[in-house]
Amino acid sequence: MKVAFIGTGVMGKPMALHLADAGYDVHVYNRTFEKAKALEPKAKAHQTLESCIKDSDIIFSIVGYPKDVEETFIEVFKHAKKGAIMVDMTTSSPTLAKRLFDEAHKFGYHMMDAPVTGGDLGAINGTLSIMVGGEKRIFETILPLLEKMGKTITYMGDAGKGQHAKLANQTAIAGSIMGIAEALVYAKDKGLKEEDMLKVITGGSASSWQAINNGPKMIVKDYKPGFFVKHYLKDLKLACEEKGGLNLIVLETVTKAFETLLNNGYGEQGTQSIIEYYVQKMI
Repeated sequence: MKVAFIGTGVMGKPMALHLADAGYDVHVYNRTFEKAKALEPKAKAHQTLESCIKDSDIIFSIVGYPKDVEETFIEVFKHAKKGAIMVDMTTSSPTLAKRLFDEAHKFGYHMMDAPVTGGDLGAINGTLSIMVGGEKRIFETILPLLEKMGKTITYMGDAGKGQHAKLANQTAIAGSIMGIAEALVYAKDKGLKEEDMLKVITGGSASSWQAINNGPKMIVKDYKPGFFVKHYLKDLKLACEEKGGLNLIVLETVTKAFETLLNNGYGEQGTQSIIEYYVQKMI
């Protein structure tokens, strides 16, 4: 089985390598060729998208923004072989996912939306949580490949439902990461040791992935990105666009905070840098 993988950045690189390590014939493409070349010899790097996807049975993608997804699949639809299965793993627009699903069928393709959560460590360790939208029978076809990249694979329903699940997930993260930042700022202001406070949090009912993984980074100001502020803000804005008439106070509040963080020059930093929103009094 020939597998194409478009996008070999922080997330895509380890995900594609897991497929190659599992014995699949993996071909990779990135707009920056050197990033694709770095996967050789395990995967074959291509300088053009067309050569990468040619004759591929399954085409995965994980790119940046919805506009990148749309531009990518405009080209993919031109060159993929009939019957190919396309799986977009970018966090993108549910509305766009449904539209691409319909367009893919017009060309004789199968389209799935399968965004992931778990960060760079999840991608590296193959422990991602993957939520999938599209046809159930196609989900069952690609499941063995998804299981090489993730630990928790959940079929969410028809086209776009995978993306809606991801946006709900990002909303949950919003409350968690801001809560940890606020707790640490409060603790420090009251004369408590941040390390001790974090030990209390992670050892009790307030514990979370964000507390365990990003809490220590907040304390030492390690803002190396596992997940960029600019990309997380993109996700939050997508959720705001799709929420309709729902009054989602946490989502709206955290979106404004991350927008302020971006405007203050933190777009290329990790999401844990949200603590600077309080430290530098950006409120």
